[in-house]
Amino acid sequence: MLYDIKLALDYAFEAPAAGARQVLRAMPLGIPGRQQLINGAVSVSPLPSTCVDRSDFFGNTVTEMAFSEASRNIVISLEARVEVTAGASPVAPASTLPQLREAIGALRDLGPRSPMHFLPASRYTPEDPGIRNWASGHWSGHRAVSEIVSDVGEAINGEMRFDADATTVDTPAAEAFAARHGVCQDFTHIMIIGLRGLGIPCGYVSGYLRTLPPPGQPRLEGADAMHAWVCAWCGPEAGWVEYDPTNATFAGTDHIVVGYGRDYADVAPIRGAIRTAGGHTSNQSVDVIPVGP
Repeated sequence: MLYDIKLALDYAFEAPAAGARQVLRAMPLGIPGRQQLINGAVSVSPLPSTCVDRSDFFGNTVTEMAFSEASRNIVISLEARVEVTAGASPVAPASTLPQLREAIGALRDLGPRSPMHFLPASRYTPEDPGIRNWASGHWSGHRAVSEIVSDVGEAINGEMRFDADATTVDTPAAEAFAARHGVCQDFTHIMIIGLRGLGIPCGYVSGYLRTLPPPGQPRLEGADAMHAWVCAWCGPEAGWVEYDPTNATFAGTDHIVVGYGRDYADVAPIRGAIRTAGGHTSNQSVDVIPVGP
């Protein structure tokens, strides 16, 4: 599936903001055998004094920019064309949980995609006995790890209510879980905590998701948004799979990967710092436009 992606971030400040520094992680990745970035570009207004592209530890594309001049408005735009040819559902036999634990014990790789990075607690995914115990109640026996992943994901989807106004970026996962509502970030963090509590290495995937309007209704420009889902290591043969608990499905060709990390902190679309007085407003719009099969 071929997509055109457009992202716009608009920041307006009551007083001129000086010394702004921003870090953008929003460009789709190139993933051999799954996703090809055909072209992509980031534009910024006003022009930053420095703008550097690099890759972070996990291989995600990072654009760092700094502004020496004060400004009341900063607009960051991204345009990309990407082809997605495969999803990330299980394609090989997955280990059972005892087999997975044995395989983890034999691991010596510490590269960016090593499962060892995705087992310990992290900033947004601390250990939580309540979530761990809840997750442990949704599998039994010597089932394949990929089946445990889907069981826990379906349970989260069934018990959690999507509510865009219920949480913020910094709402603890335990709080969202206790209230049983939140957004894709909350669903993803809760699933990561639960699976890690069972001994399954898993992480956070940031990306875009094609959304479909109701039958007979036109697609609304800017109605899409950045999305999040889970990646989980299911053993040496099955490798990594990706599951979207917000939609209760393994990631397919509607899921466009931007980055991988331990939690939201590693792949936040935009982070930065400014010096200013008074308040500010921000707006984000995302378009994911299918342009061909």
